[in-house]
Amino acid sequence: MKIIDPIIDSKINLSNKNFFYSGSFRNRTISSAVKDAEELVEFTIEKARSAHTFWIREICEVTLSSAIARGIGISARSPELLETKMKKGEAVIAFASDGRWAGFSFISSWENDKYVSNSGLIVAPEFRHTGLAKKIKRKIFELSRELYPEARIFSLTSGLAVMKMNHELGFEPVTFNELPADEMFWESCKSCVNCPILMSKERKNCLCTAMLFDPKQNSTDI
Repeated sequence: MKIIDPIIDSKINLSNKNFFYSGSFRNRTISSAVKDAEELVEFTIEKARSAHTFWIREICEVTLSSAIARGIGISARSPELLETKMKKGEAVIAFASDGRWAGFSFISSWENDKYVSNSGLIVAPEFRHTGLAKKIKRKIFELSRELYPEARIFSLTSGLAVMKMNHELGFEPVTFNELPADEMFWESCKSCVNCPILMSKERKNCLCTAMLFDPKQNSTDI
């Protein structure tokens, strides 16, 4: 007696349009298409310089719209600040192979270079879910270690993905007491929608998670 495998022996009727729109077939097709698209995208990530100030307006607009869309708190970064960071070489910028701006992040130092923050990580909407954020995160971390080798690098974020990237680089969660006491640092939080929460907690905690990389206690290779 022949044993019939309903999957192997069944005939597929290609004239049946419903086959192509079945849930499993559609999901596999979409997933495969997205994966293929991600693998095809190539990026260049470099230290920002004066010539890149052309992209400041777009960076600011995408950063703000992203924060509003996700309903998260974010401290405002002025165009003047980003221009300074670019001209000082304290930022990285990413471009797609066709020349489109793709992402950005910058460095700030505090308390006479004792602390350094990696801030303003943003990826253009059309290039999200391509792994670019992780590449930018590593690039700005490497630049921080190059420019400020003795500094403790910290990050404030409410995003799980960023927390995971930080952890992979050797960051550990810390209390807000281990962050800079510099008033200028805390001043930048006043434009964040969560600032009232921060102030009500006497700057001891907020909705963000504080993470720190201490070069004296961490030998992570870069």
